[in-house]
Amino acid sequence: MYVGIDLGTSSVKILLMSKDGGIVDEVTEEYPVYYPKAGWAEQNPEDWWQGTLNALKNLVSRNTEVKDHIKAIGFSGQMHGMVALDNMGNVLTPSIIWCDQRTTEECHEITEHFGAKGLSDLVGNMALTGFTAPKILWLKKNAPEIFEKVDMFLLPKDFISFKLSGNYVTDYSDASGMLLLDVANKCYSQPVLDFIGITESQLPNLHESFEVTGQLSEAIKAELGLSHEVLIVGGAGDQAAGAIGTGTVSEGVVSVTLGTSGVVFAAHDDYRVDSENRMHAFCHASGRYHSMGVMLSAANCLKWWSEQASVAEIDDLLNEVDDTISEVVFLPYLMGERTPYPDPNARGTFVGMDMNTNRKDLTKSLLEGVAFGLKDSLDILVDMGVPVEELRVIGGGARSIKWRQIIADIFGQKIVGINTNQGGALGAAILAAVGDGAFESVDAATKAIIKTVDAVEPNLANHEIYKEKHLKYKALYQSLKPYFEM
Repeated sequence: MYVGIDLGTSSVKILLMSKDGGIVDEVTEEYPVYYPKAGWAEQNPEDWWQGTLNALKNLVSRNTEVKDHIKAIGFSGQMHGMVALDNMGNVLTPSIIWCDQRTTEECHEITEHFGAKGLSDLVGNMALTGFTAPKILWLKKNAPEIFEKVDMFLLPKDFISFKLSGNYVTDYSDASGMLLLDVANKCYSQPVLDFIGITESQLPNLHESFEVTGQLSEAIKAELGLSHEVLIVGGAGDQAAGAIGTGTVSEGVVSVTLGTSGVVFAAHDDYRVDSENRMHAFCHASGRYHSMGVMLSAANCLKWWSEQASVAEIDDLLNEVDDTISEVVFLPYLMGERTPYPDPNARGTFVGMDMNTNRKDLTKSLLEGVAFGLKDSLDILVDMGVPVEELRVIGGGARSIKWRQIIADIFGQKIVGINTNQGGALGAAILAAVGDGAFESVDAATKAIIKTVDAVEPNLANHEIYKEKHLKYKALYQSLKPYFEM
């Protein structure tokens, strides 16, 4: 048995998987996100830990007949969040998480110091507000008394790994999103560390996602009622883990995630970087590399929209959505944007309403707007020469056949389904199984566990109409950008 811990933004999901990939049980615990100022987003790492510990206890107590067969624990986690610990392992400040936008000035400082190309040559990416290094620099400038006490900077999932094992570790995929890692060479970038003002001793040890990094501590085993050795395996950032959970490990397979954020993810055999840094160039949990485009609000847009009406009404509206293409254009920039526009000031917008516009029209335009944002990333992959032979869609939004059809129509390509929608939690459990030796490689594990099951074919007539609407969609951002900056 293998445990996959997926530390998300709104909840932690823990999954128990058998050796053959069967899902035995799963438990979820929620926790809050705090928005103390406009553009800020924080969480308390101790909330993550209490939620994880409660979920683990629940999982073990519900599966007493197999608890002694649990061999390893793997991780998936929201990326980029800054967890600052003192020399006793205590949390010093709330974690500034991935969607926080306060570090615009720090991103400019980093870019001006190294130059855009110089920074890309060092770490493979541009400086973005979501990344960890700008947050550390912000802490240094705005809370120097806390910065001076920091003994260790961790990423969210690695804080949970530390609480379970006592070890400070991370993996290459998650570390890729810190802006501190030389992605091509899989080591920390000393020039960037020097500029930020931290040392490598303040950062966790680096591992592949499938490597064993420790063991479950005796104290935690006692609390869970376990007496045998349980391995701790590195795990991965949520998108890389999710890609493992969809079998997106070989070139030609591209996954699209409709979660809180939206992600277009392509695996590569070798390191490659977009000349304009529009896509993230990261290490993959398979041991190789990947490119990734991220929009900050995807299914989160539907969550926001549902709060403007009852859940039942939204369900009815989704059921009523048909092949009619909305006249309204929705820009899904509710929390700023990342790909292809690294703009924390961008805002969500409905354009084109008249007296005949109804809630169904707006719902359809919202689903289309998110799909257009994802299409922007797909187009960049094509520009990079990345083969797109098969598209797989996962995440909470993928449960909607209507939304999948819209994506197929806008992309003009078949959308393939798979035999699971577990994503990061399953990927984490698969990595645990590989670390334990149940499979010889990540590729072998995904080939054995993940299967394609169905497909949504594009409506090519709709695709032609959507091509024109996508041009309007892209033009709107450029037209509204001066307003966003006011």
